[in-house]
Amino acid sequence: MEWNWDKIYDKAFSWIITHGPRIVMAIIVLIIGIWLIRIFNRFLKKRTPTHFNPSVRYFLLNFVIITLQVLLVFLVMQIAGIQLTLFTAIVAGLSVAAGLALSGTLQNFVSGILILLLKPFTVGDNISTQGQEGSVTSIQLFYTTVLTFDNKTIIIPNNQLSNNVVVNLSREGKRRLDIALKFNYGIDMAQVKNILQQSINTSDNILSEPVSRIGVSKLEPDGYTITVNVWANAHGYYDLQLLLHEKLITDIKQAGIKLPGM
Repeated sequence: MEWNWDKIYDKAFSWIITHGPRIVMAIIVLIIGIWLIRIFNRFLKKRTPTHFNPSVRYFLLNFVIITLQVLLVFLVMQIAGIQLTLFTAIVAGLSVAAGLALSGTLQNFVSGILILLLKPFTVGDNISTQGQEGSVTSIQLFYTTVLTFDNKTIIIPNNQLSNNVVVNLSREGKRRLDIALKFNYGIDMAQVKNILQQSINTSDNILSEPVSRIGVSKLEPDGYTITVNVWANAHGYYDLQLLLHEKLITDIKQAGIKLPGM
C-alpha cells in the first residue's frame, strides 16, 4: 500500500489553516488566564482579614481559585472548537452521583462552615448537646470534638450540631447554681436561712454579683424546701457545686439541725 503523501500534506495543511488559529488563540488564553488567576490568588490572600477563621479562609480561597480554573478550561475548550456537549453530560452525571453519595458529608461540611462563621460556640466553650456535656476542643469542617468532664472524647458530626439544640454553658462567663434543701416544719425557717447565709458568706469562688438568694421554693405536707441561688464562674461551676453541697450539709449538721432521712 502506497501512501499518497501529497494528499496527506494537503489535508494536514488544510487542518492547520482551519484549526490552527483557534488552537493558538486557546493556548494564549490559557497562559494569560493562568497568569491572571495566580495574581488574583495572591491578591485574595493579602486582602483576606487575618482574623478570619483559618479553616474557612483556606476553603474559600481554594474554592474561588479552583472555580476560576475550571471556567478557564471550559473557555479554552470552547475557543479551540472542542464540542462540550458530551463532556458536559458526563460532568453533570458525575456531579449528581457524587451529590447523592456524599449528601450526608456535604451537610456536615456546610454545617461546619456555618458554625465557624456564626460561632454559636468556639473552642474552649462548655456546651451541652446530644445528651453530652463537655468542653469544645476542636471545630473542623466536618465534625466537632468535645472533651467531656469525665475525660471522654466525643466526635460529633457538624450536621447534628446545626440541626439540634446546643446549650452554650460558658458564653456568658458565669452560671447560677441552685441547691434545694428540705426541712420539717418544726425547724425554724429563720435559723436555717441564717445558717445557709453564713455558709455562703464563708465559701470561696462564689461571685458577689449577681447577689445570692435564699428563699422557700416549695411547701409540702411533710415540710418546706429552701432553695439557695449562688453564682459561679462557668468554668468552675462543678467544682463549686461539689464543695458548696458539702459545706452546707456540714454547717447544718454542726448547728444541730437534721435533714430528712438523717
